[in-house]
Amino acid sequence: PPPLLEPLFPSQPGASPGFVERVRQHKVRLEWVRAEPAGLRGAVRVLNLAYEKVVSVRYTLNGWASCAEAPAAYQPPGPPDGITDRFAFLLPLGAAAAAEATLEFAVRYRVAGAEYWDNNEGKNYRLRGRQRVPPAAGPPQDPDSSAWIHFI
Repeated sequence: PPPLLEPLFPSQPGASPGFVERVRQHKVRLEWVRAEPAGLRGAVRVLNLAYEKVVSVRYTLNGWASCAEAPAAYQPPGPPDGITDRFAFLLPLGAAAAAEATLEFAVRYRVAGAEYWDNNEGKNYRLRGRQRVPPAAGPPQDPDSSAWIHFI
């Protein structure tokens, strides 16, 4: 089975009090993440500063020796607060996220000639890979397995 990515940060920052105010102050904030077999799925909230905007997620599995960047797509309708937009992303990790690997990422928001980052207050968002433990394998237990059948 594929490894399980365990966030080393709260996986639902958007559910915490004052989230919209943090988006207003920093312009971009991670809203949530969820590990799936296809990779890491998540959402980002950005302050709506202009119509045209580009949101992406830069990530690494090897401590930034190399990295990749995945685009985030606008998710209509916008949040009901009227001042932010939501973008969704999928980091296609697949077999690359080997067990015991650490995934790190940061979110980039480019708008109106400016660039804003959410890197978890300078620590990056980190997830630890752990191999899923498959259920104990063994022969199925038949309730009558201890019974003897004699044929005459």
